[in-house]
Amino acid sequence: MKAEKVNNILLPLLVIIGFLALNTYFIAKEYFYFLLIPYALLIIFYAIFSMDKLLLFITFFVPLSVPLSEYLPNIGIDMSLPTEPIIAGLMIIFFLRIIYKNDYDKKIFNHPVSFTILFSLFWILVTAITSTMPIVSIKFFLSRLWFVTVFFYINALFFKEFKNYKTFIWLYSTALVFVIAYTINNHLGYGLFDQKAANFACNPFYKDHTAYGAALAMIIFPVFGFVINKKSSLPVRIFAFLLFAVFIFAIIFSYSRAAWISIVGALGVLMLILLRVKFKHLAITTIILTIAGILVYNQLMDDLEKNKQDSSSNFEKHIQSIYNVKTDASNVERLNRWACALRMFNEKTVLGWGPGTYMFQYAPFQLSYQKTIISTNTGDRGNAHSEYLGPLSEQGVLGLVAFLLILIYSISTGLHAYKYAKDKEVKIFILMTLLGLITYYIHGVLNNFLDTDKLSILFWGYIAFLTIADIYFTSKDNKVLS
Repeated sequence: MKAEKVNNILLPLLVIIGFLALNTYFIAKEYFYFLLIPYALLIIFYAIFSMDKLLLFITFFVPLSVPLSEYLPNIGIDMSLPTEPIIAGLMIIFFLRIIYKNDYDKKIFNHPVSFTILFSLFWILVTAITSTMPIVSIKFFLSRLWFVTVFFYINALFFKEFKNYKTFIWLYSTALVFVIAYTINNHLGYGLFDQKAANFACNPFYKDHTAYGAALAMIIFPVFGFVINKKSSLPVRIFAFLLFAVFIFAIIFSYSRAAWISIVGALGVLMLILLRVKFKHLAITTIILTIAGILVYNQLMDDLEKNKQDSSSNFEKHIQSIYNVKTDASNVERLNRWACALRMFNEKTVLGWGPGTYMFQYAPFQLSYQKTIISTNTGDRGNAHSEYLGPLSEQGVLGLVAFLLILIYSISTGLHAYKYAKDKEVKIFILMTLLGLITYYIHGVLNNFLDTDKLSILFWGYIAFLTIADIYFTSKDNKVLS
């Protein structure tokens, strides 16, 4: 027994001494990456034995993560640190666990929303193989795969306990407060009413004020859910109200016109829901308005071009600049990117140019009279600025169809879950989550951010919660689109 006890003590001691010796050697050689091994082992341990804690860690640190390019600007690959490597590793461990145990919830996997997501992933993979830049597209596919796996499929399991979803909202919104404080502090250095300073004040946490505004718009409705939730204690509701007020302030001074539009649009949808307008009637109306818009496009553009109010620090003028498509550089450049996306689609209608390739391929499709002072041929200023036209140009017609199917089924699922929710508290958060998701669908007309963990965690996380709510928190059989 004594020899056994000695061995039990000796083995860990030798491991520690060995690690310290190796650590000393690598530090002397200035190989500091070895210091990350204990953290990597800790992450692997939690991924295997306590995945929920790792999900909480990721949720909190996503708003606080910083791109690798901030540290290594000339590196060929970029990712958010510390979260994205952890997300990728968690995906691998999750797949190994599924292969070994084959115990994933079939109700989630077989839900119509899941099928639309899987179809989208399948088509991204197909178009990545046929891509004009295969390496870029495979990187894009892998990034989308680990976002969907962790933020939708793993989170869906996590959200089967409703309290976990509330924790998810608290963690992301609390971390976002630190980003807001950092942003406002930076902004104050140039003057809080300086609209141009808002464009970069949130760096490096969010790449620009549009992504920052999109995150605020998405999270503000679920946070408001805590304010109106009567099951929450009074201190919680007061804290949530203060948080809500901070987010309103941050959205205003983000100067993100797209965020403002998305919130107004979501409030419009809220009115339709409260008036109990059926989803199919809403869909038909949307189609009719779209067709009408196409028919009067030329007249509409003539009217819009009469507005020459550029972006401004004056809020009234800044709002007026939203529909200036003549002189406002941001708006005109967005039209330029959209026109390029359509020309790219016309050339490769079926398979597109390849996921993630737009920014590298669109330059030759620019017309001189559509260029602006911020146009570039080097592919260093973002993508198609549309969650709809981007997939259309990169993945062909089925790329757009896949995203529209996700939109239709996620909204329909949310409406169904809201209608048949058994618990009033759950009902509130279903509605607020649905509104948060709708802000992104509206925002997606003007920008696209699903290639980042900042917005992907909310987008896929919200869809995961609505799916779980539809399966487990309703009193009727699941009949999506009913």
